[in-house]
Amino acid sequence: MKIAKSKLLRSKLPDVGTSIFAVMTKMANDHGAINLSQGFPDFEVSKELIEGIYTSMKEGKNQYAPMPGLPQLKTSIQSMIRNSYKYDADPESEITVTAGATEAIFSSLMALVNSGDEVIMFDPAYDCYDPAVKLAGGVPVHIPLAQPDFHIDWDLVRKSITSNTRVIMINSPQNPSGAVLSEPDLDELEKVIVENDILVISDEVYEHIIFDGIKHQSILNRESLRENGLAIFSFGKTFHATGWKVGYVISPEFITGEVRKVHQFLTYSVNTPVQWGLAAYSENPKNYLDLPAFYQEKRDKFLHLIKDSRFKPVPCHGTYFQLLSYSGIDSVKEMEMAEKLTKVHGLASIPVSAFYADRQENNLLRFCFAKNNNTLQKAAEILCRI
Repeated sequence: MKIAKSKLLRSKLPDVGTSIFAVMTKMANDHGAINLSQGFPDFEVSKELIEGIYTSMKEGKNQYAPMPGLPQLKTSIQSMIRNSYKYDADPESEITVTAGATEAIFSSLMALVNSGDEVIMFDPAYDCYDPAVKLAGGVPVHIPLAQPDFHIDWDLVRKSITSNTRVIMINSPQNPSGAVLSEPDLDELEKVIVENDILVISDEVYEHIIFDGIKHQSILNRESLRENGLAIFSFGKTFHATGWKVGYVISPEFITGEVRKVHQFLTYSVNTPVQWGLAAYSENPKNYLDLPAFYQEKRDKFLHLIKDSRFKPVPCHGTYFQLLSYSGIDSVKEMEMAEKLTKVHGLASIPVSAFYADRQENNLLRFCFAKNNNTLQKAAEILCRI
């Protein structure tokens, strides 16, 4: 006698399917398309960094690292934060190394959110936020960023706050829009969290990929924000090695303790030789402070190459993603346009509607320009032919 599968399993995420990134990358591979969909560079990681990791492996540094992170790496992170934000984070009580920023986000939400707590997030939002809140027993509250420049409507934020609001999640530079928060935005955020006793989770993985002379506004710059929230960063994004999955969290001691409780039972610790290599490589500020100019050159090159196309770029001030509007080309939905572009024309992108809880349509596709010049040239030729 068989037991009905519905009785054996009740999905915690019944409405969640395969990530749009996995879907579009598979489609690109199946059709031999240039992949500007998933956000990963196609150029080499620093040979110095790779050699440092390889040396660590040969030296036998291959067993478990301490649960909160390798002390040497946490000291390097302390220096990076000091150089960037003039804040001296305590390596013992305020810095936790995680298995990528996604684990950091998940551990943070699981630590801070209880059943029924509401978490405000801004759409279009990175796709791991909503499921992680639901798995923690929380309630995602989606607020759309205002078009056309994807800014936060702080009046709408205030109207959305209830007695159950526990956390506000921000992301700057913002994936997928490329928008960045300003000093006035942080002024408003400070007022909101102080007036309502709310915590902040700040996703800052693209902190060094910011353009046009704009300064990244980290919550670590503001005492009231860093004392009531946590900031999440990514070595994978900073050093072009997304597959290594190493990130870190900066948070006050009372939050750090709770985050580590989740982290220790989720991944426990992070790849040891990679931590050793990153510790040494991060000691040279040039390895991360020169990134804005490096990526702005790629953004500018991509925009120059497509200037004669019918696609219209949305201003991008950070991340390595460029939104392009196809409203003057076709009126089909974004997923249909992305599929057509991949299968017929050989170029994969991401439909921005995938980043909205309500699948809002704006005739926008997201393209990753963290690619070598040859890749960008070929992609631009396709876009200009359409």
